[in-house]
Amino acid sequence: MLTAGEWNDLEHWKFWTNIINDNDYSGKMSYWKFYPQQLVAVKVVDKNEFGIANVPVTLLNGRQVEFTTKTDNDGYAYCWINLFHDKNQNQNDLWLIVDGVVINGQLKVSSRENRKLNINTVVDKDAKHPKTTADIAFIVDATGSMSDEIRFLKSDLNYIIDRAKFESNIGLRTAALFYRDIGDSYLTRHDDFTDNVARTQEFVSRQSANGGGDYPEAVHTALEASLEKLSWDEAARARIAFLILDAPAHYEEDIIKSLQNSIRLFAKKGIKLIPVAASGVDKETEFMLRFFDLATGGTYVFLTDDSGIGNSHIKATVGNYQVESLAELMIRLIKKYVD
Repeated sequence: MLTAGEWNDLEHWKFWTNIINDNDYSGKMSYWKFYPQQLVAVKVVDKNEFGIANVPVTLLNGRQVEFTTKTDNDGYAYCWINLFHDKNQNQNDLWLIVDGVVINGQLKVSSRENRKLNINTVVDKDAKHPKTTADIAFIVDATGSMSDEIRFLKSDLNYIIDRAKFESNIGLRTAALFYRDIGDSYLTRHDDFTDNVARTQEFVSRQSANGGGDYPEAVHTALEASLEKLSWDEAARARIAFLILDAPAHYEEDIIKSLQNSIRLFAKKGIKLIPVAASGVDKETEFMLRFFDLATGGTYVFLTDDSGIGNSHIKATVGNYQVESLAELMIRLIKKYVD
């Protein structure tokens, strides 16, 4: 019965740029050393103008690689400029490589001056549409305060995946990775991708919430492990990771570098991160999570107090949104990003 809202900053670009220039929130970028301010948004289409999924897209800054990602199921790719550095870029130095081909012409860059994203459309007549499969992973904080969220997965995971499979007609593989913190009984444990959701459900059913003790948790280790230990299908139509947590990463220089590196790799592999912020999330954590989903083309999900379950949740810094059951919201997002 958990309830949640969703807010997509890429779809509300002007709202986002207003936030990060607001005195109350502008410091969140320098705090986490993520600077999602300048973006080259690309849509790759076939000769019939249908979006093509899983096409590699690289943004060059002169001769240096600035950002690498893959198109999503609608053909969109989001290439960030100076994501980890607070500086403006000379737009004349930017080039695109789409599916191995250099794209000539001036690129349209989206920045704080734009009300919505400028889209650079590229026609790829030779690209083939990928196979109709998708990978869905659940990366879950399993420390002591996460019992409600783990109970939710135990009861609703089968329902979510079965509904998404039926309504999208896409073959789905599932995986799960649980994490705690240094000094706990384990740091991460996982069950790799399978097309048998019952196996993932059985693994989830054996997990419990325990440990932790301080506020930050090993978020950086969870992201590293989900890239190293889960066998993501590079040929799939879509790859999604739900990151369910209620605490930030530890605030240390080497950990922030690890977060930056992992997020860059998530984007390169075309894995959309969809954070699910539970009770306990503060404003620093909210913006850390929004930086994650922006960088990977995902969206931000946050639990609300409407269910009356668990502790209270902070008010997300977003516009108007619809309150939904968390299960139905996750089904909707899976369909949106794999159809």
